[in-house]
Amino acid sequence: MISKENILAIAKKTILSESEAIVKLTDYLDENFSKAVEIIFQTKGRLVVTGIGKSAIIGQKMVATFNSTGTPSMFLHAAEAIHGDLGMIQKDDVIICISKSGNSPEIKALIPLLKRDGNPLIGISGNNSSALAKGSDYVLNTTVDMEACPINLAPTNSTTAQLVMGDALAVCLMEMRDFKPEDFAKYHPGGALGKKLLLKVKDLIEHNQKPIVSPDTPVKKVIFEISEKRLGVTAVIENNKVVGIITDGDIRRMLNDRDSFTDLTAKDIMTKNPKSTQSNTMAIDALQILENHSITQLMVIDNEEYKGVLHLHDILKEGIL
Repeated sequence: MISKENILAIAKKTILSESEAIVKLTDYLDENFSKAVEIIFQTKGRLVVTGIGKSAIIGQKMVATFNSTGTPSMFLHAAEAIHGDLGMIQKDDVIICISKSGNSPEIKALIPLLKRDGNPLIGISGNNSSALAKGSDYVLNTTVDMEACPINLAPTNSTTAQLVMGDALAVCLMEMRDFKPEDFAKYHPGGALGKKLLLKVKDLIEHNQKPIVSPDTPVKKVIFEISEKRLGVTAVIENNKVVGIITDGDIRRMLNDRDSFTDLTAKDIMTKNPKSTQSNTMAIDALQILENHSITQLMVIDNEEYKGVLHLHDILKEGIL
């Protein structure tokens, strides 16, 4: 039975081993890497990533990263490629082939097939004398001294090195494309970041009701309006302009201070000059206004026209925080 202390020691040893393998990659970077980045950047086609075994799994992750950062990519499994899927490769595509040994039977069989139509081939390998390295136009060296696993067999350091090399390619391409957060959001519209960068106030209030009372509306009807529209607030409108706001908090304070409110109207309890925003304001910016003023609702007003109410819950339910 391994003690907790030994478990932690093994974990730390593994992490240190992999981190050291990654650091060594910086010594392997050369002109092959910069030319590979340039050829990918300049291609009019796609980036096709292929591999087998654990390298294939790393290749799939690379493709996900490339696609989400502006480099159109697809994954081609090496075993499937030699059984018909080579037709997925078009003449303008650039190919990345990943293999630790660079000599597996599937890879050796695949190399001449990948090269026959003149597609640039980038090899990511831990063996510079391998068939993959010799057959590639550009070789990215991911050699590791040993694996982190205790029997030096399970791909650990080697697959981490492959993954990091792919990330290095993706980040360089992002820089060359001047890839911005707004671009990232276009590819992640359903994620939290995408919503932060894409959602506007008008998107959040389009299904909300628009609570409205006039300055002379009796308080009893004000309470009905707030309750019916279910936003905890109502706008006070006069001459088509928002002149005030009444929240359910205002109602509670009024009830606490008075025994009777039959003689009161909206203008008696409203707050003038309510905090507001515009419909084209980004949702994340509207959230900042709410937080800065410790409030839960904002009037939405465009050129003095009342558009509705933005509630904090509208933002929270979209996962923007």
